[in-house]
Order: sequence, then structure tokens, then C-alpha cells
Amino acid sequence: MIRVAVRGVREHLVRFSLSVLAVMLGVAFVVGTFAFRGMLGATFDDIIATSLTADVYVRGDAAAQAEPGPPQPGTAPGQVTRSPVPAALADDVAALPGVDRAVPDVSGPAVLVGADGTAVVTSGPPSIAVAVDPDDPQTVLTDGGWPGEGEIALEAGAVEASGLRVGDRTQVVLGDQPRPVTVSGTFRLSASAAGAVVVGVDEATARAVYAADGQVQSVAVFAERARPGEQVDEEALAARVAQALPAGSGAEAVTGDEVREEAREGVRQVLGFVQTFLLVFAAIALVVGAFIITNAFAMSVRERQRELALLRALGASPGQVFASVLAQALAVGLLGAALGAGAGALLVRAIRAGLSLFGYDLAGRIPLSGGQVATAVGLGALVCLAAAAVPARRAALVPPVQAMRDDVAPERGVRARALAGVLLTTAGAVVLWAASRLGGSVDGVVTGWTWLDARVGGWSPRVLLGVGAGLLLTGVLLGSPAVARGVLRVLGAPAARLLRPLGGIARGNVMRSPRRTAATAGALLIGMALVACTGVIAASTRASVQTVVENEIRAPLLVDSATFQLPAGAVDAVLATPGLGRADVLRFGATAATLGGDGTDGEDDDGADGGADGGADGGTSPGSSVRLWGVPPTFFETALDPARLDGDPGAALRDGEAVVLRRTALAQGWQVGDTLSVGLGGPTAQVRVGALVDSQVVPEGLVVPEDVLDAVVPASEVVVRTAYVSPADGTSVDELRSALRTAVEPFLVVTVRDHAETLSAIAAQVDQVLAILYALLALSVVIALLGIINTLALSVVERTREIGLLRAVGLGRLQLAGVIAIESVLISLYGTVLGVATGVAVAAALPGVLADEGLSTLAVPWTQVLAVLGVAVVIGLLASIGPAVRAARLPVLEAVTVD
Repeated sequence: MIRVAVRGVREHLVRFSLSVLAVMLGVAFVVGTFAFRGMLGATFDDIIATSLTADVYVRGDAAAQAEPGPPQPGTAPGQVTRSPVPAALADDVAALPGVDRAVPDVSGPAVLVGADGTAVVTSGPPSIAVAVDPDDPQTVLTDGGWPGEGEIALEAGAVEASGLRVGDRTQVVLGDQPRPVTVSGTFRLSASAAGAVVVGVDEATARAVYAADGQVQSVAVFAERARPGEQVDEEALAARVAQALPAGSGAEAVTGDEVREEAREGVRQVLGFVQTFLLVFAAIALVVGAFIITNAFAMSVRERQRELALLRALGASPGQVFASVLAQALAVGLLGAALGAGAGALLVRAIRAGLSLFGYDLAGRIPLSGGQVATAVGLGALVCLAAAAVPARRAALVPPVQAMRDDVAPERGVRARALAGVLLTTAGAVVLWAASRLGGSVDGVVTGWTWLDARVGGWSPRVLLGVGAGLLLTGVLLGSPAVARGVLRVLGAPAARLLRPLGGIARGNVMRSPRRTAATAGALLIGMALVACTGVIAASTRASVQTVVENEIRAPLLVDSATFQLPAGAVDAVLATPGLGRADVLRFGATAATLGGDGTDGEDDDGADGGADGGADGGTSPGSSVRLWGVPPTFFETALDPARLDGDPGAALRDGEAVVLRRTALAQGWQVGDTLSVGLGGPTAQVRVGALVDSQVVPEGLVVPEDVLDAVVPASEVVVRTAYVSPADGTSVDELRSALRTAVEPFLVVTVRDHAETLSAIAAQVDQVLAILYALLALSVVIALLGIINTLALSVVERTREIGLLRAVGLGRLQLAGVIAIESVLISLYGTVLGVATGVAVAAALPGVLADEGLSTLAVPWTQVLAVLGVAVVIGLLASIGPAVRAARLPVLEAVTVD
């Protein structure tokens, strides 16, 4: 039987070729995902190994870990906030025996002007200035000299991006002002900079700009070595450094290995999310491919009924017939998986080349283990076996006498599937409704629907959303054959009326086999459901942003930066602009917050706010890592108007109290009236919670008066985010906007936008993400296209006699091709209509679930929906070309006389 199975695959290789291609594409996606994740990991491992080269690090001993709950924007999962340390510690540590040098970590954002006079802006990697260390073996000077005052050195990637050469004059924005500089030299790092623009400056300049208050994040300590590469006892050196640290410095000494491992763990968490995200799309591709394989083997079994019956009559048992079909599936799966493994390696190389065009320079090697390849290949084979199991069982259970009849057994009824589909679809709709009702809470239990909370057991709304979407999609797929005739009758009515008699023949053909039509359209149904859901998410995001901009932002103009940090000089330029009425500057810093402060009831001797106590206990400060936003007292009256949940935010700020954002309040359990101790490793302040608000502009953290932020967060750690600007009386918004743009022009990346321009900028970002998602979903649509081609091709073989009779009674070749094309278009439209309906139904629950992420308004892009239907017609026409040509070429006499 094995030889029979292999011979069957070999003789009908064309029949199974599209199934092989479907498996190949799915496995290529899986292998490519593993390889891409490995390449990213290798890139960041290289960066960590070459940027964190010290033997010991001196850093703040006070740390706050982000609590469970919504992640803070701009931070990695589990990221730790640490207190800074005095840069002067470097001099004390450098004098210790066994220490070669101690270098403060002084770096920050920079904007470089290229040879063409414009800012060097990347598509994602940062642009930073670092204090270069000529003694660092990981930094090699390649041309010119190291920078002094008024000079910069450029890393190799920055040289390529800027077009600058040694000796060129240019400008760079460091800290508060643009500075004229000369390129003194170029250098290279021992690892890829991953597309970052790295500008080297002398240590004195770096300290003056990025550590003006004398505070740095860490000090790198390098041990003396008798020869390069000599091993050093990092534990012993760390112990000596720790003993030498002054009491009350708030610093600790840890080994370099510990710091590097912490950095790798943070990277692993982020890359784990990336891998999971990509594997979801790979799984979608494999599931869609499984539909093709199932349909191909089902039609193959129907066509080979007489052959299989003959095998049964010659003594083959049902088990042997079952095994022979599975053997064919295994052969198809292994062949497709083997081809997919090679295609996956090529795919990731193409991705790396594409990313390099956008400034992302990834590692040269592509780490891909044999185990990962074996997993992907085994997955492809397993998908094939699972997909062919039902057709194989059907082949094994058909009695030989029935299979030897001239007519093909009719399709079974769909009543049982219809009932199962209705039940699952209903269950999915109910679960999606429950998810939308529970949305907006962190753990699924903070809601007014207490009776619903008790029944779902505190499940996360996101989990319920996934379960509901899965149930709904499964129910639609199961119930699809039951509604196929009715839906196709409606979809095919225009063709039957306008394209007589071809449209009527085509509609009758697809309605005659609802199971086959539903199975063929199932792959496209899944792809189009995801496309529709993604489109609704994008449209809803735009609508939600428009609602926020129009309803929450009071100020008519916003001043911000492409680097997400306004230079201090730009803020000064804004404040000095003629015609300015008011500018509310939004600043923030990372710190820690503890409920109840020092164990008191929350109020100190100075009143509700308490002020800064000026103390530093030098020990580890407990608490949760939070963003502390510092704003003027009238911020919520002139800049933003968030939704008020409890208390008056304007009055709270005027009274020196804190305003807690809803997401943080839910995650931490803070309420109006609570007293919080804020600060980390230095001065602390006691602040009373005066109001709770829900804002999409400032989604999480604590909003406090400016003096509280300045008291507890070092100036070097404070980031100026946005300035909300209003014109003075007698000055129009357009006049002020023009004046502001002139004022901030020297800062290169600072932008001034009104509400409409802000919406356009955010819409452009949404479109970029949408393009990436559509590119990932395109693979599932391509595989669905292969499924339609495969089904039509097998249908032509199965209906050879019917085609011959139609030709014999006068149907021309072009007319026959037209029938096949109309059938293909109807199948595509059927899958698309059900897919779009399913996708929109799932997306309708998203505003309730993702309200905390800013998705608060549901919007269905009907124009895009119509465009998707147009794409379905194109897909159907493309899929029909091969089968139509084959059908038209069938000799009439041979077709009529075929058995």
C-alpha cells in the first residue's frame, strides 16, 4: 500500500502541487520567524556585549519594578526604574587599587545635520550622543582624531546616513541649543549599531549637556589587566568598589555579568513578544493551508472511489486504505516542509535586506538551529496529516460495492453541521458581548456588571475576546455549507440575469456542491475576516484619535519633537515667540510611588502636599515604578480636558495635589484621598490624590504640580514632552503657528501642528502599521487563492464528461472559460462576504475591550469593505485562468467518452 500511495502522488504530482506550495509557504513563514527572532537576538546580544563591557558597574541602589497591569508607554516589560548616582563617584573609584579607569555613563538624544543641511532622521533607531572613551577597545578610530570641544566623531552608520566626512562643518542639537561643530574623526563599534545614529563628543561637553546636575545613570569600572583578555574576578572587584562607596551615596556595585544578563533578559522579553506576534500569522497561514489540503484530498478521494474500491475488492482493509491516503498526505507535507525550510532562510535574508533600506542594520549571521528547522518541518507534516485525516477516513469507510457504481455518491446532508455552527456562532457572539462589557478594566472584575463578573470568574477581557473570536469563526466555518446555497443564489443572481446562460450554469454548479464550495471559500473566509477586522481597527483608531483631539485637547496648537523630547532651547524659543498667549509645558520623569508614604496616614506637617523632604535614606525605596508628569496649575483648564472620574483635577493641581490617571489607579488600587510618597533614592514628597481622570493623551501615571516633579526627579532625568500653545488676544492661530515654526526651525525635528495636522500625522502612523499587517495577512490570501485554483482544477477533472457534453451541444471554448471564471468569482465573493461579516462582528467588540489603549470609537470603513469585495472579484478571475484554459483544451470526444 505504501508503494501505491507513493505512485499515486508521483502520477498526480500536479494535482498535489498546490498543496505542496501551501505547506511550503506556511513552513517558510515559521522558519523565517524563528530565524528573524534569532537574528534580532544576535544583533542585540552583540550590542550588549560591546556596549556593556565594564567589569563592575556602580548604579543607584534604589529601584522600582513596574507592577502587573498595563505596560507603561516607552518601557519594556518588567523594566526597572533606578535612581541616578553622582558622576563624581568615578574619580573616587578610579583611585582604587586594581582599577584601570572608571567612566560615567553620559549620553542623551542628539539631532545631527547631514551634508544636505537637513536633520538625519531614522525610521525608528535612536539618534544619540555619547561621551567617547578613547581607551575603550570596543570603539576603534578609523579616520581623523577623537573629538574635543566644538568637535564630534561619527560612528560608521552615522557617516553613511549623514554624508559627512572628516573636516566637514555642520550642526548638532545637543541639549538646549544647536551647536556648530566640526567632524574630527570617524569610528566603528565592534558590533552593529542596528541603525542608530551615534555621535561621539568629548566627556566635558557630554557632562555639561546631559549631567549638568552631576547625576548619571551608572559608572563603568574597568579592572587593570596585565595583558588584554585576562580574566578578572568581578565579584571580588565589585566587593572592593562597594566598600569604597561613600555612606549615603545611594549607590551599589554590581558585576558586569549581572548587568549584561539583566539587559539580555529585557531583550528576551521584548523579542518573545515579537516572535509570538509573527508566529500568530504563521499559524494563520498553516490553518488556511490546511483548508486547501483537506479540500484537495476530499476531491481526490471522490475522484478515486472506483480505484479505492478495486483495492478493497483485492483484499485491502479499511485501515490500509486509510493509511495509504495518510501516506500521500505525509509525502506532500514532508516535501512542502522541506522546500519551506529553504524558502524561510531566503525569506529572512530578504527581510534583513529590506530593513537595511530603512536604517535597521541587523547582525550578519542568521542563527537557526536544527531543532527549530525540525520543529517547522514536523509542523508542516503534522498539518498535512491532520488535514487529510477526515478524507482518509471517508475513503476507508466507503463500501466497495457503492464505490464501484458509475455515479458518484452524493454529498451528505449538512443539518448536523448547521446545528453545530449555529450553537458555536451564538456562543461566540455571547462571549464577544461579555468581553466588550468587561472591557476597560485591568483584571476583568472592575465593572458595574457584577452579575457578569461572577459568571466569567474574573477572566481577562482580552482572553474572552480571543475565545469569542475563535468560537465565532469556527461556527461560521461549520455552518457555512448550510447557508451556501442561499447566499450563492443571491450573489449569483446578477450573473444569472445579465450573463445568460453562462451565469446560470456557473451559479448552478457552485450551488450543487455546498460542502465543496464552503470548504474552498473557507480559506479565503479566514483571510478576509482578518483583513476586515484589521481595517475596522485602523478606522476605529483614526476615529478614536479624532475624538480625543477634538474633545480632550483644549489648546489649538501643539509643539513636540520627532525624538519625543523637546530641547530646552526649543521651549525657551516658544516662550519668547511674539503673539503667544499661553504655553503649558508637559514634562515627565520616572520615579517610584508608595501608598501611605512612611506608614503615616498620608498627611504630614506641611499640609496635604507635603513638599519635598530633601532626605535620602540611601536604601532601597519600595514602591511601584510610575511616570510623574509635571504641569502648571491650570493645565487641565487650558491644555487638556480629560474625562473626570472622581474629583476636580484643576482644583487638585491648584491645591498641590496629585491627579491619578485611570489606568494607573486601576493597576495600583489608588483612590481619591490616598496619600502617596513619590521619589526614588533621593528627596521624596508626600502628595494627596485629589482627582481621578481618564485621558488618552496622558494615559498613565501621576500628574503633579511642577515643583513636585522638580523636587523628586533629577533635572537630567526630566523629559520635556509637549508644549500646548494658545495665541494671545488679537493674534490668530495661523499667525502664531507661522511665528512658532520660525522660532523652532533651528531645532530641526521640532514640529508645530494644529488639530488637523496632528490627526494627519497620527493617521500616517496608523497607515504604516496597517501596511505591515496587510503584508503579513497577504500570505493567507495568497494561499486561499491557491486553494480556489486547486479546487477548480480538480473540479474540471471531476466534471470532464459534463464539460464534454456542454461542448458537444454548442458551448464554445470562451464560453466555457467564462463559466469557470464566474464560478471562481462566486466562490471568492462568498468567502469574502462571510469573512468580512465575521471580521466586522469581532471588531465590534474591540472598543469595549481596548478602551484603555485608546480605541474608544467603532468605525467601519465601508469604502474599504467595497474595495475588499472588488479584490475578491480579481482573486476569482486570477484563480480561474489555469483551470479555464485546461477545461477549454479538453478534446470533446474524449471528454464525452471518459469513464
